[in-house]
Amino acid sequence: MSAEQVFTNAQLVLENEIVSGSLVVRDGLIAAIDSGSSRHGEDLEGDFLIPGLVELHTDHLEAHYSPRPGVRWNLTAAIQSYDAQIVTSGITTVFDCLRLGSTEDAGFPRGEMREMADAIEKAGAKHRLRAEHYIHLRCEVPTADVVAQFEDFVEDPQVRLVSLMDHSPGQRQFQTMDQYILYYKIKRGLSDEAFDAFVAARKQDSDLYSAMHRQAIADLCAERGIAVASHDDATQAHVEEAIAQKVRLAEFPTSIEAARASHEAGMSVLMGAPNVVRGKSHSGNIAARDLAALGLLDVLSSDYIPFSLLVAPFILADEIDGIALPEALRMITANPARAVGLTDRGRLAQGLRGDMVRVKRDDGVPIVRAVWREGRRVA
Repeated sequence: MSAEQVFTNAQLVLENEIVSGSLVVRDGLIAAIDSGSSRHGEDLEGDFLIPGLVELHTDHLEAHYSPRPGVRWNLTAAIQSYDAQIVTSGITTVFDCLRLGSTEDAGFPRGEMREMADAIEKAGAKHRLRAEHYIHLRCEVPTADVVAQFEDFVEDPQVRLVSLMDHSPGQRQFQTMDQYILYYKIKRGLSDEAFDAFVAARKQDSDLYSAMHRQAIADLCAERGIAVASHDDATQAHVEEAIAQKVRLAEFPTSIEAARASHEAGMSVLMGAPNVVRGKSHSGNIAARDLAALGLLDVLSSDYIPFSLLVAPFILADEIDGIALPEALRMITANPARAVGLTDRGRLAQGLRGDMVRVKRDDGVPIVRAVWREGRRVA
């Protein structure tokens, strides 16, 4: 990385406006932003220069580590493959979701996600990775072993976000049984008898463990200063529970009522970028575009398609009245950074990290032409 880099003839997407101009990075930090072109530096040919994307919730790493049922890939190879896809999507800071809590037919046994976290941290220390990686623990609270699995991470400084999840039938994401039947009966080919037994077991676990484990993990996070996210909140009661547990981030609320209550309580409302791209939720809940139109959408995540994170803001800016491109791009840069206390990135501003993405977009799907992390080109 050179000590100083100049980028000129760019459309600089600042927090509240787009400026035609130049940007200087010195020793990995943004040193100056000027309107007008410079006679020196790298000519960006009128492309957008935006902050590096900040991804808070992606479980896409699982697709690289376990690409088929029962298959486990080499940890380092899986992480590097995933990291490459993350960075070429414009993401320079990523929170890798690791799933905690297992049942007899789902999840990972204790120790497996700890091994994954160790491999991520080792790969980062050896400069194998191009994005900066943090850990997001997805805690399935109605499982018997989730707190025990969480204990393997309580002293890990890379854990910056924890989500409290309950995918039991009749709860949150699956308030009605239609989608639950599709997910857990039809896709798995269960008989009526086997499905009824499966549902009964999941409901029993939820009744036994969910509230107790939700509170226990929230308390541990409060003690250690780890940001907490609620997940799939559907009702006012869910939001009140989240407020009591000092939740900062409301992930994928399933009703406008819950989204509005979370937003008004000061939580950042997060929805999936694939929801925006598709125009609807894959599980039949509220559309992210509807929340955006109501001013209730703060953060986007790529969830299961990394490149959707860059595509979605351009769709919102194109299709939702009152949302300009700088506001839409804040949902994938400044807003997620602030939600988890990362104050050194997410904006093109003097003194912040030189995490940047060169984007060409005449119409339709944008193109990532280059990515820099702390001034060093990584894609």
